[in-house]
Parts: sequence; C-alpha cells; structure tokens
Amino acid sequence: MAEHKHPNYMAIFYYLAILTAIELAVIFMPIPKIYIAVLLCIFAVWKAALVAMYFMHLKLEARTLGLIAVTPLAIATLLVFVLLPDGFAVAKKTSDEKKVAPPAAAKH
Repeated sequence: MAEHKHPNYMAIFYYLAILTAIELAVIFMPIPKIYIAVLLCIFAVWKAALVAMYFMHLKLEARTLGLIAVTPLAIATLLVFVLLPDGFAVAKKTSDEKKVAPPAAAKH
C-alpha cells in the first residue's frame, strides 16, 4: 500500500488565519461596497477550497470524489442567480412604498 505524505496542518491553519485577517482589513477599506463584496466572496471561496483540499482530504482522493463535492456548490450558485431577480424586485417595491408614504392623520 502506498503511503502518502500528510499535509502540514499548521501551515494550512496559518494560511486560513492570514486570509481571515485580510478579510477583516478589506471590510474597512475605503472602496465601493460592491468591490468589498466581491473580494470577500473570492476569499471565502479560497478558504473553502483550502479546507476541502486539506482537511477533507480531497486533494489526495480520486477526481470523481472531488467532482461529487463540487456539485452542491454549482447547484447553490445556480440557485442564487435564479433567485437574485426576485430579491431585487422586493427591494425595489419596498423602497418605492417608502417614498410614497401616505400623510399621517391629523389629531384634533
């Protein structure tokens, strides 16, 4: 049976800690919120990939098992994009209702 080399878990921990610190720094950067959101999503995917590859041992497994693990991610991404227009419609309707608020009744 072939022995495989175990990853350096402390190095992965330090990478995850550094990425978390960078995420915290990004939150306070004076850039538009959309850039902050995109950067945070990139870092989240990067951290999830590190966890999946090393702590879930997908890097050492067959390619088929990796594809099985990625399938829910693809389905979740599709679901987000399918439901996104509904979220924008609700937000627009809510903001329109706030703009046209009826006047308060006068007390006698």
